[in-house]
Amino acid sequence: MPDNAAAWDDLPGDDLPGNDLSEDEREALELLERGTLNVEGRLVDASNATLYCTVKSHNTTAHCVYKPVAGERPLWDFPNGTLAGREVAAYIVSRAAGWNLVPPTVMREGPFGPGMCQLWIDLDESVDLIALARRTDHRPLREMAVFDAVINNADRKIGHLLPVPDGHLYGCDHGICFAEEYKLRTVLWQWRGQPLPEHAVETLSRLSAGLTTNGWLAEELAQHLTRAEVAATAARIDLMLASRVHPYPSEDWPAVPWPPV
Repeated sequence: MPDNAAAWDDLPGDDLPGNDLSEDEREALELLERGTLNVEGRLVDASNATLYCTVKSHNTTAHCVYKPVAGERPLWDFPNGTLAGREVAAYIVSRAAGWNLVPPTVMREGPFGPGMCQLWIDLDESVDLIALARRTDHRPLREMAVFDAVINNADRKIGHLLPVPDGHLYGCDHGICFAEEYKLRTVLWQWRGQPLPEHAVETLSRLSAGLTTNGWLAEELAQHLTRAEVAATAARIDLMLASRVHPYPSEDWPAVPWPPV
């Protein structure tokens, strides 16, 4: 898989709804891709090497998370060396959908080789994450549940929810997503079996159109996933469009990740 970030300026279908970059996001992507990375520390609770960094370019400095491929722990059910690319693929889907649930994320070279680089998000510390994860009246949280079903997220923990002071909600840690086999594990099952909101159906339809053979979204995801994984993503979306309900947990796979927080 290539280690370059997506060439957003040349992205086919860039005029599609939900597919426009704000100036701030475009600048963030450019900074993450081209800035100088300096490792400040390591997040020791992470199972894979997760490094807290500053990234600098000219007079601009930001904090970010850098996960080098070399620091990925082997997993029995995901190919070695693919987790960073899956994080970038999750960002691509989030951005294409217009959900903006994943902070700006790129693949790039770093001090320890190629890896994922994602803009650091400062949390709203006043938010009770456990209470937030249980809500049923929170539109961004429900969009997160739909997003996780699309990317087949096998690890949506409460601690992966990132509310910010302006009320926006982000999510992180999307390295074990996009498996071909149904592996959805999440703490967000409160809408299981319920009809999808109309805005979610419209978004899924747009994603489905981009995932047709040689579609613009399929081509972007193919830079980071196998063609079979891209096809499986399209199949999951089409299944949700056919049923128009939130998915149920698998009978053959644990419904909630452990630990859930």
